[in-house]
Amino acid sequence: MKIFLKRMLPDAAYVQNHRWLRWLGPALHHPHLWHFSRRGVALGVALGIFFGLLIPIAQIPLSAASAVILRANVPSAVASTLITNPITFVPIYYGAYRLGAILLGEDGELRESELTKAVAADDGRGWIERIAAMGKPLLLGLAIMASAMGVLAYLLVSQLWRLKVLLARRRRRRL
Repeated sequence: MKIFLKRMLPDAAYVQNHRWLRWLGPALHHPHLWHFSRRGVALGVALGIFFGLLIPIAQIPLSAASAVILRANVPSAVASTLITNPITFVPIYYGAYRLGAILLGEDGELRESELTKAVAADDGRGWIERIAAMGKPLLLGLAIMASAMGVLAYLLVSQLWRLKVLLARRRRRRL
């Protein structure tokens, strides 16, 4: 599993030389940040998903900085921010809006798919302003989704890692 993860995640040189992460400087050279441990990878994935869902821009620098501060695995934090991408952006933000609207007791239905229009429209306003115009329901939904998905990701990665270790140990005992 470690070999699979190392192949899939960015290497230290790539992350350390990334133009948005150079400001972290020597902090990125700490070996613990690149070590693949259960806690480090699980926390890195949780941080990446949290920032990937919560913040539409500058996800990678924020997740990397948080990983440095919390001594999590930096490559897994950086890679898991890609949960939001051009394909998943609209469904995630629509779901967050609906969740926030339901919790705030609002209608919850976007009239004429306002979110799709907000992202695709070219009316001179930036897409961040158009999304921000949806206000409290979107922000509340994003905060809840980011927190819940971050915690769930941490638990899932940690338990899958633990299960893999237990199965490998059991296999070694049989041999």
